[in-house]
Amino acid sequence: MITTHAVRVGLSALGIAALVVTAGCSTRGADAGSAGSAAPAATSAAQVKVALVPGGPHPYFQPWKQALEQSKTQLGLGGVTFDETAQWDQAKQNSVLNSLAAQGYNAFGIFGVSPTDINSTFADLKSKGLTVASLGSCPAGDTDQAAFCLSTDVESAAEKATQAAIAAMGGHGVLVHLTGNNVDSNTQRRIAGVKKAIDATGGKVRLLTTITDIDTDLQTAQKAVSDLLSAQGGQINGIVTTAYNPAVAAAAAVKAAGLPIKVVAIDDDPTILAGIRDGSVAATVTQNPVGQEQVGVWALSRLVTGACTVKTPGESVDSGSFVVDAKNVASYDTDRQAKTKDLMAQFQSSVLSCK
Repeated sequence: MITTHAVRVGLSALGIAALVVTAGCSTRGADAGSAGSAAPAATSAAQVKVALVPGGPHPYFQPWKQALEQSKTQLGLGGVTFDETAQWDQAKQNSVLNSLAAQGYNAFGIFGVSPTDINSTFADLKSKGLTVASLGSCPAGDTDQAAFCLSTDVESAAEKATQAAIAAMGGHGVLVHLTGNNVDSNTQRRIAGVKKAIDATGGKVRLLTTITDIDTDLQTAQKAVSDLLSAQGGQINGIVTTAYNPAVAAAAAVKAAGLPIKVVAIDDDPTILAGIRDGSVAATVTQNPVGQEQVGVWALSRLVTGACTVKTPGESVDSGSFVVDAKNVASYDTDRQAKTKDLMAQFQSSVLSCK
């Protein structure tokens, strides 16, 4: 969840250091798959074609689309595409990926529809000699068949958001959690993060309810929030939202109702930022989709050409989350840019081995 204005974090913010890792001649590892089905080897960035494939349409991914064009120019890539036509169906996403592979795309940044099934998709692409990263979401469990995962540590982000909500509530009261798809392992991680922050209050804060499955679209979220406020608005002191559409819906509905509920949102939709400025939203926790694209695409390009290899295949790296309130609403993007520079340095020094 982040709006397109975040794309002002240009690749130039990373500096020339992002590109100074020289292209060595190490060969690609065993992840390339069997020779009989392997994609043609790429030896230069001009032969790298990168596809970013979210699980379906969602505002969070729009910065990927715009930043990807910057990466193409900055890195000299042979081609790029952004394809969100999977409609949140794993079989349809697999079909999109296979079609792109047939069109010559050899590097994939994928937000899998099904965290429990996406590893088989990764393994299939690897068997064709293609390079894969999981971006924005890691597979469920402890194994990742992709080269690496660059994603928000969603449990940590949810804990930060809940801590901010509790502080805004004065350290006590009744809290509601609004979030996404219940069967998504990321949602379960968010629920765990909220619980951790509430448990730390020693009973001073009570979780009234967790409402899941309301991030499909804004209309679904608006109805859920409207029903919640109509039925229980008078007993709620705070709302923490860990999904984009519920955050936007809660911010607007609480302000319109004039209720004294402290809302802590996720991401930096203009509605959320305006709410922070006028005091109707206590805080939000932003993520780093542009950093995911910048660092992820750079790493993919280096892996495809053999300039770098992965030190620990399947390693998960936190792309960062940032609490934004009235004190830093005008300057928070500076922290996000700094985190992206740190991520690039981390990939160059410890995630990848480059020659």
